[in-house]
Amino acid sequence: MVKTLTSVEEYADFIHEINSDETFRSPRRRTDAQLCGRLADAANKPAHTVLGVFEEGRITGLFAFLVEEDESYLEMLEGLSRRRNAYEEMLAYLKAEYAGYQADFVFNPKNSLLYGLLKAENTEFDTEQMKMVLEKEVPYQGGGRQIQLYSPPYREQYASMHNNNRYWTGDKVLEAPERFRVILAVEDGEAVGYIDVTYTYDENEPFDVFVKEEYRKKGYGKAMLAKAIELNRPHGMALQVDVDNAAAIALYKSMGFSQAAGENSMTAHTSL
Repeated sequence: MVKTLTSVEEYADFIHEINSDETFRSPRRRTDAQLCGRLADAANKPAHTVLGVFEEGRITGLFAFLVEEDESYLEMLEGLSRRRNAYEEMLAYLKAEYAGYQADFVFNPKNSLLYGLLKAENTEFDTEQMKMVLEKEVPYQGGGRQIQLYSPPYREQYASMHNNNRYWTGDKVLEAPERFRVILAVEDGEAVGYIDVTYTYDENEPFDVFVKEEYRKKGYGKAMLAKAIELNRPHGMALQVDVDNAAAIALYKSMGFSQAAGENSMTAHTSL
């Protein structure tokens, strides 16, 4: 049985049980307190829903989703279960309630139960991502680069560069100034790179980093990241990077980021 939940307080023991299992734990939450807070917020936020799966009155699955009805889109923010039938019931519920929606699932790459069920649905999987956390700030010495906050005169240039094969398109980022800060690299009046980065959380995250091909290997990526770190103080910063992107991993390590062990994630895209 699937129920919509308005509180998760009574399920703290279940959250701890699943989050203590390295195969099924939440991939992006370090502590039970962080995870409980995330789920509690989702249970009370507009455009969010929290589902509990129950068997004989006992909870067997706990799932949180962002639901954008106007765009027929949803994203699984958290998924906690060690039971195949709990994932099956959750997916069946989503198909019934949100038929035709595009859906993204972010989950622990060790979770073969959810991976197997999604694979059977003709799902597209992104490359596994590693979480890296800023452990120490490394002074940046590469001056001479013009790095600045986004301003409206650069809108067209920013939009033309932006990766729009994802939920957070350039337009959506600019429409969410309460969540995102956009930093630009500029050369001779032309925007040649950007970073989209959150700035309102205890731990903020660069969502997208890009430099035009002809301007790469000139230090713009590192300079923009250094500016993002500077503006983010005193908050923490973490990021996701493809596990096979050696160049990006080396860049982030040079800026003081370290791998967060056990917090890799997988993202799957499907249609309900």
